[in-house]
Amino acid sequence: MELRFLGAATTVTGSQFLLMTKRAKVLIDCGMFQGNPHETQHNRIPPDYDPAEIDALLLTHAHLDHCGLIPLVAKRGLRAPIFATAGTVELASLVLLDSGKLQEEFARRDGRRGARRDHDATDDEEAAAAEHATHGSREIRDPERAVLAQIACADCTIDLPLYTAADAQSSLRLFRPIGYQTQIDVAPGVKATFYDAGHILGSASIRVVANDGDGTPDRVIVFSGDIGRPDTPIVRDPTPMSDADYVLMESTYGGREHDPQDEAVRVLAETVRAVAQAKGVLLVPSFAIGRTQEVVYELDRLVETGKIPKLRLYLDSPMASKATDIYRRHREYFDEETRRLIDRKDDPLDYPGAIVTNDANESKKIKDAPRPYMIVASNGMLTGGRVLHHLRDLIDDETATLLFVGYQGQGTLGAHLQAGATEVQIDGQTRQVRCKVRSISGFSAHADESELLGWIGNFATGRKPGDKGFPKRVFIVHGDPPAESALEPKVRALGFETHVATWRESATLT
Repeated sequence: MELRFLGAATTVTGSQFLLMTKRAKVLIDCGMFQGNPHETQHNRIPPDYDPAEIDALLLTHAHLDHCGLIPLVAKRGLRAPIFATAGTVELASLVLLDSGKLQEEFARRDGRRGARRDHDATDDEEAAAAEHATHGSREIRDPERAVLAQIACADCTIDLPLYTAADAQSSLRLFRPIGYQTQIDVAPGVKATFYDAGHILGSASIRVVANDGDGTPDRVIVFSGDIGRPDTPIVRDPTPMSDADYVLMESTYGGREHDPQDEAVRVLAETVRAVAQAKGVLLVPSFAIGRTQEVVYELDRLVETGKIPKLRLYLDSPMASKATDIYRRHREYFDEETRRLIDRKDDPLDYPGAIVTNDANESKKIKDAPRPYMIVASNGMLTGGRVLHHLRDLIDDETATLLFVGYQGQGTLGAHLQAGATEVQIDGQTRQVRCKVRSISGFSAHADESELLGWIGNFATGRKPGDKGFPKRVFIVHGDPPAESALEPKVRALGFETHVATWRESATLT
C-alpha cells in the first residue's frame, strides 16, 4: 500500500494525496496551488496519475486549495464519485463555478498580454527550455525543480484556462453528499468516515480504512484536512479522533499561537472605533467562505452590545454573500450558541444595514461614499479579487486601516504588508504604504500550534508506541517550511515517529 504526496507538502496550498492499494486508487483532496508564482505554476503540470483510473475522491472541505483542481482532473478523465459532506458539496459548487469564470478571465488577459509581447524568448525562457531538455536526466537532482522545468515546454503543460465554468459545472455531477460519522464504502477494500473538523461549514477530517485484499491487516489512515479552533463562533468544535496507523497532519500555524478569541474581538472593536474617530475607512481582506461569516458575526455582536458605533458596512464579495446563504441553509453544522441566536430571530450572520455589492461598478463607487465606513472584500491574501482596487485607493491614505484577519502565504502581497513593508508594488508601480496595517490572529480558522498538538495528542492518550491505535508515523503536511520545522519536533516529543513530506514523495504503508 502506497501514499503519494501530490500537494500541500512543504507548502500550505494544493492539498492532494493519492492512496494506492492493490485494489483501488483513492484521491484525498484535489486542491489548487495558490500564492506566489513558484507555487501557482504547479497547477499547470499534468497530474502524476491517470484521472480515469481513480476509484474515488474524498474531499475534506470547499476551500479552493483543497478542491480547486477537481474540474481539471474531471476534464482529463476523472469519472469517480467525489464524496463530501452536504455543506461542502454546496460550497464547492459555488467555489468551482466562480473559479472557472476566473480562469477564463485570466486566459483572456493573458491572451491580450501575449498579443502585445515580442515573440522572441527571454533569457529566462531560454534557460528554462534548456533545463527542460535535461529534466529526465541526472543533471537535475531536485525532483521538484525537474518537474517544474516542464513548464517551458508546451507539450508538457496545461494551457490556460486550466478549466472553464462549463468544465466546473460538468464536474459537479460527480459529487455525492454524505453525513458525519457514518462509515461508507468508497472503493474496493476502502472505507471512509468523515468527522467534523471545525474549520468551515461542512469541513471534515477523514478516517480511511484500507485493505489490500491479500490477507494483510487493514491500515487506518487519518487525513486531518484543515483543523479548526475550539470555541469559535458559528461552527462546532473539531471532533476528537484517537486511533490510526498513519496520520497526515496539517501544520499551517506551526510555531505560532493565536490571540485568545476575546482579545481578537477587543482589537477588532478598538480598530473600528479608531476608524470612526478618524472618519476613515476600514478595509478587511477576507476569504469569502468561513472568515467573512465570522467577521460579520463579531461585528454584529459588537453593534448589538454597543461596543462599536454602527458604521456602514460594505460586503464586497458576491461569493461571500452566496456562501452566507448556504450557511443559513445548514444549521445542522452550527454550534449551540449560533442556533439559539437564530431561534430567537437574531441572525448573527446579518450585520444591520450591510450593503452587498454584487456589481463590479457598484464596488468601484464605494470609494466615493461618505466616511467613515468598513469594507470586507475578497480575497484574504491580496492575490486578486475586488480587495485590490480598494487597496489601490487606500494604500497611501493615512486615515485608512488595513486589517488582516487570516493567514498570509509566503511571498504574497498580504505577507509583505503584514511584515511591515513601507512600499510595495501594485500594478507594476511602487506605492508608499501610509495606511495603518493591523493584524488579528484570533480570527484564524486554523488551529494554532498548541491546538494542533492537542489534536494529535489524542492519538497518544492511554497508549504508547507499538500499541494498537498509536500511529506508526505522523506525516507533517500543509505548512510552509518554517511552520513544519517548528511543529515537527514537538509532535515527535509526544512519542510519535514523524516525517515532513515533500512534493511527489511516496511512502509505503506497512
